[in-house]
Amino acid sequence: MEPITFTARRQPLPSEASVGFGLQLVGSLPVHCLTTMPMLPWVVAEVRRLSGQSSKKEPGTRPVRLCVSPSGLRCEPEPGKSQQWDPLICSSIFECKPQRVHKLIHNSHDPSYFACLIKNDAANQQSICYVFKADDQTKVPEIISSIRQAGKIARQEEFRCPSEFDDTFAKKFEVLFCGRVAVAHRKAPPALIDECIEGFSHVSGGFSSDHFRSALQPPGDGERGPRPMRKSFSQPGLRSLAFRKEFQDAGLRSSSFFSSFEESDIENHLISGHNIVQPTDIEENRTMLFTIGQSEVYLISPDTKKIALQKNFKEISFCSQGIRHVDHFGFICRESCGGGGFHFVCYVFQCANEALVDEIMMTLKQAFTVAALQRTAKAPAQLCDGCPLQGLHKLCERIEGMNSSKTKLELQKHLTTLTNQEQATIFEEVQKLRPRNEQRENELIISFLRCLYEEKQKVHIHIGEIRQTSQIAAENIGSELPSSATRFRLDMLKNKAKRSLTESLESILSRGNKARGLQEHSAGLDLDSSVSSMFSNTSKEPSGCEKEASSVSESCFRLLGSSDDLSSDSESQRAEEPGLPSPQQGLRRRANTLGHVPVDCQEPPQPARGSPGVLQRKLVRYHSVSTETPHERKDFESKADHISDASRTPVKTRRHSWRQQIFLRVATPQKACDSPKRYEDYSELGELPPRSPLEPVCEDGPFGPVAEEKKRTSRELRELWQKAILQQILLLRMEKENQKLQASENDLLNKRLKLDYEEITPCLKEVTTVWEKILSTPGRSKIKFDMEKMHSAVGQGVPRHHRGEIWKFLAEQYHLKHPFPCKQQPKDTPYKELLKQLTSQQHAILIDLGRTFPTHPYYSTQLGAGQLSLYNILKAYSLLDQEVGYCQGLSFVAGILLLHMGEEEAFNMLKFLMFDMGLRKQYRPDMIILQIQMYQLSRLLHDYHRDLYDHLEEHEIGPSLYAAPWFLTVFASQFPLGFVARVFDMIFLQGSEVIFKVALSLLGSHKPLILQHENLETIVDFIKSTLPNLGLVQMEKTISQVFETDISKQLQAYEVEYHVLQEELIDPSPLSENQRMDKLEKANSSLRKQNLDLLEQLQVANGRIQSLEATVEKLLTNESKLKQATLALELERSALLQTVEQLQRQMAELSSRESDPTLPEPSVD
Repeated sequence: MEPITFTARRQPLPSEASVGFGLQLVGSLPVHCLTTMPMLPWVVAEVRRLSGQSSKKEPGTRPVRLCVSPSGLRCEPEPGKSQQWDPLICSSIFECKPQRVHKLIHNSHDPSYFACLIKNDAANQQSICYVFKADDQTKVPEIISSIRQAGKIARQEEFRCPSEFDDTFAKKFEVLFCGRVAVAHRKAPPALIDECIEGFSHVSGGFSSDHFRSALQPPGDGERGPRPMRKSFSQPGLRSLAFRKEFQDAGLRSSSFFSSFEESDIENHLISGHNIVQPTDIEENRTMLFTIGQSEVYLISPDTKKIALQKNFKEISFCSQGIRHVDHFGFICRESCGGGGFHFVCYVFQCANEALVDEIMMTLKQAFTVAALQRTAKAPAQLCDGCPLQGLHKLCERIEGMNSSKTKLELQKHLTTLTNQEQATIFEEVQKLRPRNEQRENELIISFLRCLYEEKQKVHIHIGEIRQTSQIAAENIGSELPSSATRFRLDMLKNKAKRSLTESLESILSRGNKARGLQEHSAGLDLDSSVSSMFSNTSKEPSGCEKEASSVSESCFRLLGSSDDLSSDSESQRAEEPGLPSPQQGLRRRANTLGHVPVDCQEPPQPARGSPGVLQRKLVRYHSVSTETPHERKDFESKADHISDASRTPVKTRRHSWRQQIFLRVATPQKACDSPKRYEDYSELGELPPRSPLEPVCEDGPFGPVAEEKKRTSRELRELWQKAILQQILLLRMEKENQKLQASENDLLNKRLKLDYEEITPCLKEVTTVWEKILSTPGRSKIKFDMEKMHSAVGQGVPRHHRGEIWKFLAEQYHLKHPFPCKQQPKDTPYKELLKQLTSQQHAILIDLGRTFPTHPYYSTQLGAGQLSLYNILKAYSLLDQEVGYCQGLSFVAGILLLHMGEEEAFNMLKFLMFDMGLRKQYRPDMIILQIQMYQLSRLLHDYHRDLYDHLEEHEIGPSLYAAPWFLTVFASQFPLGFVARVFDMIFLQGSEVIFKVALSLLGSHKPLILQHENLETIVDFIKSTLPNLGLVQMEKTISQVFETDISKQLQAYEVEYHVLQEELIDPSPLSENQRMDKLEKANSSLRKQNLDLLEQLQVANGRIQSLEATVEKLLTNESKLKQATLALELERSALLQTVEQLQRQMAELSSRESDPTLPEPSVD
């Protein structure tokens, strides 16, 4: 039989928002990929200079249209208003992904200019710098922000969650999450998994986890030898030095399995030297889908439809399989702590069998190997101290912020380090161009130096590579080159000595300049001299702590500006910007380049008198996308932070006007925080030195001094706390209500998404009213409805939004009509309990998930809510019915049910169809019933459409070539969903024989078209492809024919006929005609006898049923009589109680009368 295959169609992504900007393209220039931010302004200046030279012949700038979207960055010429669109002219100038834009710079001197550096060719280590000019300079920050945001979204799309990714490499396995253990090391002994499992059992039994400390500690020195390990490995090629999670989506995290395992507990136990063994909750559904992607491992919960765990390969340091428990495996990974560090945690899982664990371990090993190779291929270009471009980077850093004359002197000093020939070449080239000022001359020198160093960089060999090559040569050649290695070490020592001597001299000179500046300005500090002194040691290597602080401060600065490095890899950032200054060294101003023209420094503010010990706060340069020029230092130079010395300086009060007081209240939301940036923005109010935290401030209002705020009493604080608690309670209630509303809204959207198909005929209002009346009948599950009425209602139509409820109603009616269930009934195992188990059919189910209704929006998302719910149903049925397990095509039946009802209800209806309606027989592993069904369909064609049967037999076309998917998927794999839903309506009403009726009607109605085809290929193609594309009229006609046809007797006769023919084929002895007739007569007589016996049994059973019904009626009658007698006795008892009470009263009166004879006699009624 031909296998059923379905191809999943990839859904197009939703239309992405694209933003277009009209700009002027100044020009472009190819540069080396190691071009850093200090070098970029000089590159932009060169592009502008070249554009100015080309403007003599043709305009250097041209209007372009820059289109920015997460899918791509495209620049295309913008035709004029009078020009017509021409595809040759309007072809794009460049087009790239937004994440390839790794640097952006905004011209602060001329805010209308900005530039972007795009990675062009990674193999040739080349990038291209494009310079643009905006007509409206206020639009530049918006453009830069759009490019940055598009790059961020594009990078997040690369690391999407598995419910949205299209990863062809991803492999999925069902595992059982056992628990996790906090370990003290990234490596582990071979018996880690076994001892973790024992630890889980002991912890759940009440034992302490200290007994398992030996299994969780790192191996000692004596254990580092070769030890027997079972499929345990680590991945050194994918290890990173610092834990950094990229693009983590906290909204997709599920805390249902890990909420009891608090991070603070882990951290405290690790500090105290203890280990934590944390088993998972047994009552929860612990089954997960363990997904191995190209660079990450996902743990998806089919129960919550969310990602429970997501780990990058770089975070996983060890994987191992159990030795005694071979069906268990686990891995060690890093997890972040609250204090910014990380600890190691081992996750342990269980699989259905050992073979599945072997497959998972092999898949992990292959994935780690492929990821390591890809990472090695994508490794960024290296930089060493001897790189030519590194020298240019340091030069650009040194001249950053200098004026033209100082820059020229620094460049001349640098030119002396070149060879005579290189100096002469650069001098001649500069003189040829005849620069008109020092700034232009500096730009030309930097341009020629850049070209020279880029050529040197192509043939440069890094220091580390020299060491490696020397080691390899020493291994291959032996001891032939000892002098070269010695000479190399001597050269390294010389370079270090030169560098340290230069740094020492520069530091001495900077101290002298600083001392002279202090002498010249006794009342304050010259900010220019202090800045130049702070930047004199930029080439000095900072310590480890300084490097870390520098990277943190650098990341903080980059958040504020457009001149940042957009590369997401921390290693590439370190490679491209190796000489970044530390926060102790500060940051210097840019040079006189594109947007960094030196200006006259403003006089610094004078510090308060009587404060000789005032400290100068360091200046910090902020790269901003605003149109203000950052080299104009009026604001920054007036914002120095002076801290007074309380022991030497008397406390001095400071008064503000009432206007300043209002301003400070509005503009300073954090009044209690004395941060360095607190009073930076108030320099426009005047020359006001910053306030010390020790200084009392006397603030005057418009009508006098303002009284200080009094300290609140304990009663006021208690009232505030009560108010805060009530508000928090109210907020929690509102959040719960919002969650309920959101859940109901999601349910409605989910239901609308499920029912996204076209009905054959929309249900009329009258029919919908009839169904609603039937469904609203109280106690309908115990009431038998008229079958003719139900046939009429189903024939008129079933409303789509009530279809699931109607199917459940029809199943209830079937159970009422057939009170005695069939012999083969499944175990009454709850659905939730089945979900907690592992199935051996997981591979077949997971493969078919993507093939089931691939174009329907509810099932189109890989491992989305629809696919996970369908997986749960199929998995639960495979565990419930061990004989059938899972068969291809069953996913379509479950998928149709899931579109119209909830997950558990769909599972119950699947059980009803399989066991009560008889669909289970065709999914058995031997497929005998399916063969019988194919024979029955052929016999129906022979009896009802003889010419069509002869035509198909003439071309040797059996029903298994085209009808097998119809029976296995109930027409759902090839026909429209509206038609399939109507077929299910009739199956719930009449049973599995509806499939024969529909198949016979379809073939009979298309008989003239089938007879026109004269070969096997065209006939089969017509039945498979053209026949399912029915029109609405033909579909409705087919459904009406099904209601009018009755073939139950024929199907029974054909089944008996098949068995008889099969017995004849099995019997090897040849028989004559008379013997065959005798045998058939005997078989017929035995069948008649069996039929008579069955009839007798049926009559006995009916008689017993009638007697039982009569007994039930008698018992009911007796029960009603007993109830009436009980009521009568109750009434009699109440009357007797009243009589007793009257007698007691009379007795009391008589006794009182005897004691007191003066009382009158009671009147006798």
